[in-house]
Parts: sequence; structure tokens; C-alpha cells
Amino acid sequence: MNKLLAVGTIAFDEIESRYGSSGRVLGGAATYIGLAASHFDVDCGLVSVIGGDFPDEYLQLLRDRNINLDGVEIKQDGKSFFWKGKYHDDMNGRDTLVTELNVLESFDPVVPDQYKESDVLLLGNLHPGVQIGVMDQMTSKPLVILDTMNFWMDITMDLLKEAIKRVDVITINDEEARQLSGEYSLVLAARKIYEMGPKYVVIKKGEHGALLFHEDKKFFAPALPLEQVYDPTGAGDTFAGGFAGYLASTGDYSFENMKRALIIGSNLASFVVEKFGTERTVSLESSEVSERLNEFKTLTAFQL
Repeated sequence: MNKLLAVGTIAFDEIESRYGSSGRVLGGAATYIGLAASHFDVDCGLVSVIGGDFPDEYLQLLRDRNINLDGVEIKQDGKSFFWKGKYHDDMNGRDTLVTELNVLESFDPVVPDQYKESDVLLLGNLHPGVQIGVMDQMTSKPLVILDTMNFWMDITMDLLKEAIKRVDVITINDEEARQLSGEYSLVLAARKIYEMGPKYVVIKKGEHGALLFHEDKKFFAPALPLEQVYDPTGAGDTFAGGFAGYLASTGDYSFENMKRALIIGSNLASFVVEKFGTERTVSLESSEVSERLNEFKTLTAFQL
């Protein structure tokens, strides 16, 4: 069985939207990534840090889905990372109300020995220095997928570019792609980012799908139109987890298989937004995933 190692946050979230408030719920990039990857035949391990306040039931929930937590450090005298946000009525924008780094502020990830030879390494949205530190611990040459955000571009662009040089795939949203590249056209932006080192550039466009670029090739994966979106939190991380999980399970990193992975990631991300937090992802059945994948096929099928 191929191995996928994901590095990111396991945390508490609290979300407000026009549909109400979630209260404090399970969240964090690594959580969403792991839950998405658990739908594939892959040995998935997480590297993260939590405080002594983190409920055992949440950890057990992850273990029950065969997610390895040997790389999760528990600081008993500290508190877990907490984020609270409120989404605008159109669900495309949000305001951060509270960010408490807590134990994440001094996070120095240690990769367990059994995952140093992983087939795929997914670096969640963390400080570029942390991402580089994880890459330095790997003894294999995995497919490296990096996620980042405009915050790191604002405060540590040079170090971020050093990290980007070393990865195979970068996943960012359209706003971040424009900031990183200095180009408004996403085609030109992808080309500039490609020249920074990654073999593949994935630009996420939220409810408008995702774009894949490789050399002179391009591919577009639509987002499934949904009747209601309760909470977009974790959609990008779920996409990344599905994308990486599928690639790790197949061991095929060709452009054609990347296209399939893009659709798989979009498919899983379409579920997470239907409820607050991880609620929908946790209850997701494989039959539902297959059924919705057929909807994606129908959505994009046509004849001339």
C-alpha cells in the first residue's frame, strides 16, 4: 500500500454563516485532508500538533478511518489552534473574527520514521520554513504537493519561493496565483509560477472549479452546482486531500491522471460545504461519492 504523509493543522473551528453558527467543531487542514484521503486505498499519516484540550473522541474519529496519528504531537499544557470566522451572504468572502495560534506558534514537525519514505507528501498551508523542514526530513523522493496562501506571500515571499522550487505540485486559489505571479491572467500567472519550479500548477476557483497547468497543457475541472452551501471551510483542503489521496493510491503522476485527480478532489469538496465543519465528510458513504462522480461526468459530457 502506498503512503501519503500530510502536514497541517488539527484544530478547532467556529463558523458563522447565513445558515447559523456551528459552535466549536473539529477543523484544521490536516483533518480535512485525512478524511478525504481515507476514501482511497492508501496508508495516510498526519503530522500536526494539538493541545491537552483536544478531545480523545476527535482523535478516535480519525483513527477509525485508518488515519495514522503517530506524527501528531500532544502538548498537554497547551491549547489547540482555534479559528473563528463569519462568511458573507454570497459565501465567497469571509471575515476572520478570532485566530489563536496557541501550540501551533512553536510547531516544529517531526516526521515518523515509517513515513519518511512516503510516496506522496502533502504540505498543508503552513509557514514556508516549516514546509522546507519537513521536506528535509524525507529520505525518499515523494511527489511533493504544496498548499500556501497570500499571508505567507505578504510576510515571507523569498522563503516561500525557496519552498516552491522544491515541489512537484502547487495548489493555490486564483487571488493567490495573481499575487504570487504579478499577472492578472490566470494562464500567464500559471506560466510564471511554473517557471518557479513546480511541474504542475493547480489554481482553485472555489465555486467555479479548478484549473490544472503542465508545460503547455491545460485542463479545467468544474465545481458541481449545489442548491445550498452552508460552510465553505475546509473545501480547499478536502480538494487537496482527495487529489493527493487518489494520486497516492494509483501511483500514477502523469498529466492524464492528474486530470482525474482534479475531478476526484472537486467531487469530494462538493460534499464538505453541505454542512458545518467536518459533519458531512464524516458521514459520507462511498456510494454517495460514486453517485456524485457520475453527476460530474454528466455535467461535462457533450457531443459534436
